[in-house]
Amino acid sequence: MENEMGAITNFVLVGVGGQGIILASTIISEAAVLMGFDVKNNEVHGMAQRGGSVISQIRFGGEVYSPLVSHGSAHFMIALEKLEALRYLYLCNKETKLIVNDVEIVPVTVTSGAFDYPIDIDTQLTSHLQHIQFIDAQRIAREAGSIRTANVVLIGSMSNYLPFEDQIFEKAITNSVKKHYRDMNIDAFYRGKQAVALSRL
Repeated sequence: MENEMGAITNFVLVGVGGQGIILASTIISEAAVLMGFDVKNNEVHGMAQRGGSVISQIRFGGEVYSPLVSHGSAHFMIALEKLEALRYLYLCNKETKLIVNDVEIVPVTVTSGAFDYPIDIDTQLTSHLQHIQFIDAQRIAREAGSIRTANVVLIGSMSNYLPFEDQIFEKAITNSVKKHYRDMNIDAFYRGKQAVALSRL
C-alpha cells in the first residue's frame, strides 16, 4: 500500500489487558511520525489490568483532526486475541486487512458463567472479510526470546502491507522500548514479517 501525504490511513489494534496493545500502538504511531505523517491516536481500556478489552485507534496522513476510526472505515486491524477481533469487527469492511493472533483468552464474563465463548469465531471473521490471516504469534514470540513480543510479531506481519520501510520500524522500535529489549523486539518484528505470505492477504 502506498500512502500519499494527503490520504488518511485508519489503523486499529485490539486485545486484552496485558498483551502490549499500548506499546504496539506507540511503535506504529512512532513509525508514522518518522515517515512525516500527521498522527492522532487514542486508547480505550476496559478493566485492562484484569484482562478486559483494550482498543487503540491510530489515524495518520497529511492532516488528521481526530483519532477515532468510524464504523466500517478501518484499513488495517491487528487483533491480539480472537474474540476481540470479533468484538470490533464493525470497524472493518470487506477490504480491511486483518491479522489475528491465533489465541483465545477466556474473559471473566465467560469463566463466571454469564456468557459462552463463541466456538465459530474463525468462520465469522472469514465470512465477513476478504483479507484475513491468523498468525501463531505466541510461538513466534517464544522463538524470539519472550512471549511478550507477540505484539511486535504481529506488527512485523502487518508491515508487509504498510507504506513504511523496515528501517523505519527498526527505528520506531528502538525509540519505543527499553535498550535491553530492543534486539529481541527487532528480531520478533522480522520473524513476524517472514511468517506472512503476501499472496494470502
